[in-house]
Amino acid sequence: MKPIKSSLLPLIVCLLSFLFSTTLLATELHRGNGAEPKTLDIHKSSGVPAANIERDLFEGLVIAGADGRLIAGAATTWQVSEDGLRWTFTLRKNSQWSDGSKVTANDFVFAFRRALDPNTGSEYAFILWAIKNAKAISKGNVKSLEALGIKAIDKHTLEITLDHPVPYLPSLLTHSMAYPLPEKVIKTFGKKWVKPNNMVSNGAYTLAEWTPHSHIKLIKNPKFHAAESVKIDTVFYYPTEDSSAELKRFRAGEIDLTDAVPSTEVSWIKKNLAEAYHNPPYIGTYYYAMNLEKAPFANNPDLRKALNLAINREILTDKITKAGEFPTMSWVPEGMNHYKTQRTPDSKLSQKERLEKAKALYKKAGYSKNKPVEIEILYNTSDNHKKIAIAISAMWKQTLGVKTTLRNEEWKVYLNSRTQRQFQVIRASWIGDYDDASTFLDLLRSDIGTMNPSSWKNKTYDSLMKQAETEADADKREKMMQQAEQIMLDDTAIIPIYHYTSKHLVNPKIKGWVDNVMDVHSSRFLSK
Repeated sequence: MKPIKSSLLPLIVCLLSFLFSTTLLATELHRGNGAEPKTLDIHKSSGVPAANIERDLFEGLVIAGADGRLIAGAATTWQVSEDGLRWTFTLRKNSQWSDGSKVTANDFVFAFRRALDPNTGSEYAFILWAIKNAKAISKGNVKSLEALGIKAIDKHTLEITLDHPVPYLPSLLTHSMAYPLPEKVIKTFGKKWVKPNNMVSNGAYTLAEWTPHSHIKLIKNPKFHAAESVKIDTVFYYPTEDSSAELKRFRAGEIDLTDAVPSTEVSWIKKNLAEAYHNPPYIGTYYYAMNLEKAPFANNPDLRKALNLAINREILTDKITKAGEFPTMSWVPEGMNHYKTQRTPDSKLSQKERLEKAKALYKKAGYSKNKPVEIEILYNTSDNHKKIAIAISAMWKQTLGVKTTLRNEEWKVYLNSRTQRQFQVIRASWIGDYDDASTFLDLLRSDIGTMNPSSWKNKTYDSLMKQAETEADADKREKMMQQAEQIMLDDTAIIPIYHYTSKHLVNPKIKGWVDNVMDVHSSRFLSK
């Protein structure tokens, strides 16, 4: 072997050092993520699993920081006019798409118009309804997308005009519905723009792979304006609907973060994995919705109330979920900004009194143990959802004699069944998108579309929520929303069961994880 020339030694040493350090420093994050997303199209996706990934791929004007609080995103600053109707956002001049093109105000104009275009068919269009003409456009009453109250003043200045003052607009804009989109890419690839080789994004990561039922792989976006602060190079998201299997993978070191924990293992986890277990309050409500378009629930509030009262929520949270959830007969969680949660008089009854009233209402509705109602409960595949469904069906059987069957579906099929109203009773949950009671109460408006799972309709409720939209006096607005919530609860539009706590296992080696009520944990803020 010929000796290496001494003049080349420094170059070789430098090259080897670079290669070694690059390999050594490259970090991967492995995240359990519940159900596999139906799509990563920000205007057509739904559910927390998709939102988690989209939050890594895209950056809106305003974002949630590591602690869940609002911080600057694609916009560096924003101002609002004295009348609260016109918001002006100044965009970062160094923001780029992952293909190297500049992020401009027109990218937000295009995205917002697409979000509200009836042809897009977004279930979450209502997130943007506060914008001038947004609701009329999404309902097809205004044909011109140009009528939407959003315009680019110049490349780096965006103006949003509202129909009425919305002081919490920055919180709304953290939602995926308010992310920008690259118009040229979408027009080039159409529906296939979300494919790994086609997608162009402006967030901390780009989409590298999507292997169905296996994983979604994201890689660090070198064009991201804050790329130097992003410590994780590669993020793997795994579909983990089986929480028991997810726990095993966490214990084996295959997953750094779990989406959930199996309820049957909470006590063991608290004892043996205490350092890794995170269980803070979370602004969300777990509930059952009944299909009010069909028998037996249509025009039968007595039956709905009977089923509601026959559920022992304390048993569910103490014996089934066992992770500090708050049993409830209310819809809006406690602690929302400038709002006191409403309760029905039945919530003050003892469990024994509730059961006696449930029996009387069941009989009044035309049913008895000799003539039971037959009900099917639909839930998306999950050990925890299954256990709750089994427990509730047993309670209904024991107290009222209800004949219940269970049906579980994978997430994508479940979403379709929910949208098409192909169910009698469906397991559902709602996680607040921002810190205001309207994020829960708007869901029961009759004009909200398929996001109102029970199809409940009440003109007084709609009127109160419409008035609350434009009411500037915070106290008067609160009273309107409280009255609306009380009407909905009294009519048993849905069956609230408990308010959430988030439940995760986090590898103690992970740094930057901050528990917060929004349960938002972008990968860009984490490190190993």
